Amino acid sequence: MARARSVAPTRVDVDCCVVGGGPAGIMLGLLLARAGVEVAVLEKHGDFLRDFRGDTIHPSTIQVLDELGLRDAFLALPHTTVHSFDAVLDGTRITPIDFETLSGRNDFLVLMPQWDFLDFVAEHAAAYPGFRLLMNTEATELITDGGSGRGGSGGEARETSAGRVAGVRAQGPDGPVEVHAALTVAADGRDSQLREASGLPLADFGAPIDVVWLRLPYPEHRPPDTIGYFDENRLVITIPREGYYQVGLIIPKGSFDQLHKQGIGSVRDAIVQTAGFLAPVIGELTSFKQLRLLSVQIDRLETWSRPGLLCIGDAAHAMSPAFGVGVNYAIQDAVATANRLAPLLRGAGTVAGARASSLDAASAWVQRRRMPAVRAMQAVQLVAHEIINGTGLDLGPVPLSEPRRIALSAAMPIVQRVAARVVGRGIRPERVSRQIRGATTRPFV
Repeated sequence: MARARSVAPTRVDVDCCVVGGGPAGIMLGLLLARAGVEVAVLEKHGDFLRDFRGDTIHPSTIQVLDELGLRDAFLALPHTTVHSFDAVLDGTRITPIDFETLSGRNDFLVLMPQWDFLDFVAEHAAAYPGFRLLMNTEATELITDGGSGRGGSGGEARETSAGRVAGVRAQGPDGPVEVHAALTVAADGRDSQLREASGLPLADFGAPIDVVWLRLPYPEHRPPDTIGYFDENRLVITIPREGYYQVGLIIPKGSFDQLHKQGIGSVRDAIVQTAGFLAPVIGELTSFKQLRLLSVQIDRLETWSRPGLLCIGDAAHAMSPAFGVGVNYAIQDAVATANRLAPLLRGAGTVAGARASSLDAASAWVQRRRMPAVRAMQAVQLVAHEIINGTGLDLGPVPLSEPRRIALSAAMPIVQRVAARVVGRGIRPERVSRQIRGATTRPFV
């Protein structure tokens, strides 16, 4: 019997290999390419069409787009503009976050399907000659300077020799691919294959809640846009989208199977008991196939890098959906990474010696720069999880007493300004460096 001939992998040589076509990876690709770095972004799917992903574009990200000269083009896309976050707390409407208290013209939040945002950034990145986006290309293994690595998707990771990461092996639509680079960036999400392959230590902080996502059409009598409805029983998230609500039902961690046994009627009842205005349209929810479970997790790497490899975004720190900041923290990671590493990566190819040491030191700097903000926001999210523990909120006497309502109203202006700054701008907002903003590299016309 004739032996099957192995297919030689296609080799790609770049300055930087970015694994993961999410917000962190695509934005980093754009920034590096704009700065004249040869960069390849690997995305394992054939498109960006994944539902119920982070769709909130905060003022910090709009500011980044503004600094890149892309703000107006971005805002020309279909989107929903949000100037404040309203919530109904046991029948009392409050506005805990008012983005209009921020300075500057980017004092609002945008709701947009993540695939539209990623398509937009990828389209502008593709105009630069140094940018390559390899779709349907899944990284399966790290390449080290010893010629081997640790990894392999779809099976148990195998231990091999350690060494400097020099790229990745991947499976593309036309066969195996090897991408060789001076720096590999893992931006492949909270279930990162590269993070697992790297052996970097991960701290998991747990989460007492999960979120069940679904869509419901707008009722005929639609109330003012409200981010969530709270009572002594539960929290229901109601995100306004183009023609429908993206509804999130908070449930105790691991209770989805129990909910399934109770039947779809129990989900309908839970939603309308807290968000009664959805009663006229709740009949549209007829099957568990319409639900998407998000297993909430908060974790972060204790060390984000090893020689030749840097983790950013959810691969470095999985955020809770609380306050919807995950996308924006991932993008701020990308900005910090590009600001610090672009000058070192330009024309680097594969490196050794002093230049390799400089890249590794710069990668460690990214963690030092971003970790305080990540740690602080995750602490806020953990406190929020303690308050919203999946079984309800401790509101005290229900309904709220008149003194508590008065105290809440008096504190709200201060809360609005602080929350807008922390949630909208971020604890440590990143600005695109002047070198990247004014990069001489120009796209093909």
